[in-house]
Amino acid sequence: MSITTDVNTAFAAEKTRQIEAARSREQAFRARIDRGEIRMISPDRYEVLTGWDRGETFTVSRNAQGEIDGIIAAHGLDERADGTIALYASSPAWHGLGQIIPGGTTDIDEVLTKGGLDFTVTTVPALYRWGGELREHPDQFHTVREDTGAPLGVVGRRYQPIQNRTGFEFLQELVGRYDVVWESAGVIRGGRRVFISIRLPQTVTVDADGINDLIVPYVAVMNDHSGNGQFACVVTPWRPVCANTERFAVRDAVTRWAVRHTAGATDQIKEARRTLGLSVNYFDRFAAEETALARTDLAVADFHQVIADLWPLDDDATDTKKTNFAARLDALDDTFRTEAERVGRTAYAAERAITGYLDHLAPRRPARSMTEEIARATAALEGADDDIKTKAHRRLLLLTRA
Repeated sequence: MSITTDVNTAFAAEKTRQIEAARSREQAFRARIDRGEIRMISPDRYEVLTGWDRGETFTVSRNAQGEIDGIIAAHGLDERADGTIALYASSPAWHGLGQIIPGGTTDIDEVLTKGGLDFTVTTVPALYRWGGELREHPDQFHTVREDTGAPLGVVGRRYQPIQNRTGFEFLQELVGRYDVVWESAGVIRGGRRVFISIRLPQTVTVDADGINDLIVPYVAVMNDHSGNGQFACVVTPWRPVCANTERFAVRDAVTRWAVRHTAGATDQIKEARRTLGLSVNYFDRFAAEETALARTDLAVADFHQVIADLWPLDDDATDTKKTNFAARLDALDDTFRTEAERVGRTAYAAERAITGYLDHLAPRRPARSMTEEIARATAALEGADDDIKTKAHRRLLLLTRA
């Protein structure tokens, strides 16, 4: 009897703690609203108004009793008025979000519509108020979505928007010429950035007579409407076994082409076809250099030296920097061991460890209105770590010549 009483008492106490925790959570949430830190923008949907997360939106989920039981951050992809996500994909990528067409499509109109890219951008004068009078800034303009009126950025007088259809339709020729389909298309940061990607018909094999590792070639095209970026076309190798973006410069091959938003941009975009043609040279060179790395044994000490070259630690570094360095080294060592088990303890395994760390493990603070996972996917797409990946690639290639 005493055991039953003890169990019931413990259960009652635990239930009381749960109720008090839920009440405290609700009170704390209400207090944030009262202090002006967050505001409701629709039922159970809120926006952060202060601090590092200013501008981020999130959804509050509630249980049957109406109590808060979870806060779901926004995914970072654009959302249409009907609540669907502005993303097209030929397979369930991006964590199952978007409008998926199994096997993909070759119709650019369908891609633009389902990806949410079927909008145009215009510029309007930048205005300011002075002495009770509204004045126009002669050299500044705002880029604005013509479908919603949403502001995208501030630009100069020479800026001319490259419309999404104009920027992307040159790829249609490649889709029509080869047996390829549109792979993905989407809108990021409310339309400030949009992207489209296609998978090229050939695949790349690293060390065909040895590890026989498969690399899938993609071309991604990105358009920026914020005034802080260019229209860019990039060759993007992808390693499906671990979802690494193996994008770095190789010798004597073009990997990226970009143009500013100016009057002559449309004509220059036609030249982007050269980038697609040169991508064949890129992947030939890519396979040769990666095969050389795959046939170069690498000691752990040499791997650590490469890491020290990429992320140098000064002798007078703070304790925090030393701790971060040690944590990074541990993570890279673990990844290197995993890669080495599959492809051998080689320079190729070392490079895979570095690209894998940058894509999946390196600390990355999400931009406003993004989950960490979507922030990582966006960073890989936009090439946030291309420079350090290129540095690692070139550093490891030096070991093949020793």
